[in-house]
Amino acid sequence: MNDLPRISRQFSQRSVMEAIVQGGPISRASIAKQTGLSKQTISEIVRTLEQEGWVQETGRTSGHVGRTAVTYELVFDAAYIAAVDLGGAKVRVALTDLACQIFAEETAPTDPRGGQFIVDQIVDLALQAAERHRISRTKIRLAVIGVPGAPDKKTGRVLLAPNIAGFGMMNVVRAFEQAFGFHVMIENDVNLAVLGENWQGCGRGIDNLAFIALGTGIGSGLMVGGNLVRGASNAAGEMGFLPIGADPFAPTSLRAGAFERVVATNAMVERYAALTGNIVNVPTIFHSALAGDRHAATVLDETARYLAQGIVAIAAIANPQKVVLGGSIGLRPEILLRVRDLLPRCFPYPIAVEASELGSRAALIGAAAIGLGQLHNTLFGVDAPDGRISLPPASSAVLREATL
Repeated sequence: MNDLPRISRQFSQRSVMEAIVQGGPISRASIAKQTGLSKQTISEIVRTLEQEGWVQETGRTSGHVGRTAVTYELVFDAAYIAAVDLGGAKVRVALTDLACQIFAEETAPTDPRGGQFIVDQIVDLALQAAERHRISRTKIRLAVIGVPGAPDKKTGRVLLAPNIAGFGMMNVVRAFEQAFGFHVMIENDVNLAVLGENWQGCGRGIDNLAFIALGTGIGSGLMVGGNLVRGASNAAGEMGFLPIGADPFAPTSLRAGAFERVVATNAMVERYAALTGNIVNVPTIFHSALAGDRHAATVLDETARYLAQGIVAIAAIANPQKVVLGGSIGLRPEILLRVRDLLPRCFPYPIAVEASELGSRAALIGAAAIGLGQLHNTLFGVDAPDGRISLPPASSAVLREATL
């Protein structure tokens, strides 16, 4: 019973912050209408938040009959989140404020040694970004790491991540927290991407949405009924293991996945080499196809054919309203157009497919979204009763280009 006043205070504080995040600049009278709290309670909470540097006065209301009122909004640079998109070939680190504005960004090839070397690399990139843009390290309060695999909450390991050496053998969460010195969250990178597209991209307001990232590997993020689908062991969406294309019983398929073996980067390179005897990279294959190379065009045709089958597998089970394609291969218009042409030939219902609007930043924006919700819970009260992530309206969250 002694905890009731404290818990009540936390819920009140969260309600006030929710109103300010969603409606700022906003007056205390408007907060009272939205929350049902007394003006005295609101005044006390706002005063405390202002003293602690989380909210600030922004002016006074105008254009209304009667007395003007002071308005308040969130101090967006009161804290920063390190949002990380870790891939097998490249790692991107961004620092975002409480409005999800990207203020600093660093990109580098992923350290091939893996394990602790990658942990140290990501921490160094985050601190370099902070120093370059004169952001105090003490203001970085949380890191959200997007990884190409399935995070195991019990052990801190990242499973099903063949392109990231060592993460399946170590407590990744603990390693990051020891290196950063603050709380770290690990999430599947494509799960973050679908959240990013749902908030700021071409999936705005869509409750049933799929995101497929195709590049070095392949993975998918899925939202059903407005909720992210993670599965029993955070492995939902590991579509590289669909039993399509290669033999799923082959030992190699247990590591990379039967589907990934026929649709991702290595498959395209190997397919082109088999047709021509030449080993070239994927960008060269796309360039050659545009230049009229029939063998390169065949590689794109076959890749799109497999990708269409993977999309149909998702559609048959989850029936998303839209499928968003991302990744270095999935973003290419040559793949999108081929897939759109193939889908009506292998599935009886229409499937809307679009290229990612956020591109390479989709996972970063999703990481910022998860981080904002976590910071809101940690700093301003208790978890929301319905588990919602508290985010500023999409129209007011400006994704500022980093000045590098």
